[in-house]
Amino acid sequence: MREGGLRLNVGAGETAVAVTTAKSNARGVSEDFPAQKRFPSSKLKLDELFLQWISMPDSQKLVLNLLEDTKSGRPLTGPNGLASLSPLSPSSTSALFAATPPLSPSKHGSPPRSPLSPTKRSVGASAPIPRGAHHLRQFYFPNGRPSSQEAIGSVNGKLNALFGKKALTVDQFIKVTKEVVELPMFFNQLLFSRIDTQRTGTVTREQFMDYWRAKLERADISQRAFEVLRQPGVDYLVHDDFRPIMNVVLETHPGLEFLKEAPEFQERYVETVIYRIFYSVNRKGDRRITLRELKRSDLLEVMMMVNNEEDINKVLKHFSYEHFYVIYCKFWELDTDHDFYIDREDLLRYGNHALTYRIVDRIFSQAPRRFVSGVEGKMGYEDFVWFILSEEDKSSALSLEYWFTCIDLDFDNRIVASEMRYFYEEQLHRMECLSQEPVLFEDILCQLSDMVKPDKEGVFSLQDLKGCKLAGNFFNILFNLNKFIAFETRDPFLIRQEREDPHLTEWDRFARTEYVRLSMEEEGEDASNESADVLDDSMDAPF
Repeated sequence: MREGGLRLNVGAGETAVAVTTAKSNARGVSEDFPAQKRFPSSKLKLDELFLQWISMPDSQKLVLNLLEDTKSGRPLTGPNGLASLSPLSPSSTSALFAATPPLSPSKHGSPPRSPLSPTKRSVGASAPIPRGAHHLRQFYFPNGRPSSQEAIGSVNGKLNALFGKKALTVDQFIKVTKEVVELPMFFNQLLFSRIDTQRTGTVTREQFMDYWRAKLERADISQRAFEVLRQPGVDYLVHDDFRPIMNVVLETHPGLEFLKEAPEFQERYVETVIYRIFYSVNRKGDRRITLRELKRSDLLEVMMMVNNEEDINKVLKHFSYEHFYVIYCKFWELDTDHDFYIDREDLLRYGNHALTYRIVDRIFSQAPRRFVSGVEGKMGYEDFVWFILSEEDKSSALSLEYWFTCIDLDFDNRIVASEMRYFYEEQLHRMECLSQEPVLFEDILCQLSDMVKPDKEGVFSLQDLKGCKLAGNFFNILFNLNKFIAFETRDPFLIRQEREDPHLTEWDRFARTEYVRLSMEEEGEDASNESADVLDDSMDAPF
């Protein structure tokens, strides 16, 4: 018994019954029954009657006696000694205290009544509720779901075949990485080093099982990759955590074998792949990939494709060498002094002067993303990778966030007409200088409203733009003249490209087109150099 009500708990007979008075406010109205909102008058009256009944000494004594009878297994009797009567209500005894289900028809003279039937059945000696009768299966496992006996047996069988009675070297350990841990083979060296902490050059079955049970057995594939990649005691991944596996990809992938003859570009390729991974996976933009971000991405599926595909250029996400070639050449073209930094004037030349001064100023104000170059007023290679991926594929969520922040001058999470006018004014001036037919801002505003259909007229939120398939054109109209004109003219070549390859992203199409252009330019330069060499030789030859 406690102040404010009666609470009794009987646990020895595996039966737990609790009767608690409802907490009341100053008017005596129960605050613990949300159903009173549906039937306020009836609930108030029921609460009042229940409080009166439970507060009576005889009622409390009766409840104590009934609980003692239940605990000892004796028949339940009401205040008049009748086993079929309930102290609470004439019809609720079976619902509250009946502990056994109805007998089966084969052991009963007549078909059993439904447990929900209003007809009362007498309650005899009530058996205690068996342990676990109302037990719920565990559905949350903070350390991962335990492996089934079948899975454990499968792992043991594979390890018996792979280890035998000997320790494995790093090359022999590849099958363990692929078949047991189920990670791509370029994780092998890193996984091996995590287990071989003494640097003996071999791993025994016992060493692997210790690491397996402690780190990997209950984990899914994303958790396993995260555990192998991350540094001990750290719950996120940084750029350097990916370098060991990227070095293995460079050394072993058949599609990158030609890069062994150009070691100066190997490091740039590794950097570009890592920057692209962080661009897509690290949604917070803090250069730290968490387990949650890794699980929500398709990075492991892409890595599996790298593991199984001999042509690296068919893996369009992150790893394509052709994509790296386009990004690096674009940066090199802008970086005229080749100090590996580009400034505001350099970026203005991007895309044949496609961008306006105002949007470039906004980028160099570091509004969409703070530069990591470490040099004031300079954009480094990593910063450029983020820029070009955002500029050439405005259909991705991260790109929309990048450009939305640029246009949102006051950072109030919405774009209004005054902000749009500020950026479009320069576009209008450029159209006039190029003898293009100018489009007034009022007409543009109507066009954008019809295209995006914002929830609030004249106010564009990030959510509005993410829900629009043509959101990229919203930004192109404001600051990229070349793409604005292409959108207005509806280039049939681009439309045909989109129809032929609907699975490709805007970035994929851009990279493919640019790679063809750049490769043709390089071949043309080589041919010109060869012709010049032949001409020089002929001029030097004696007559």
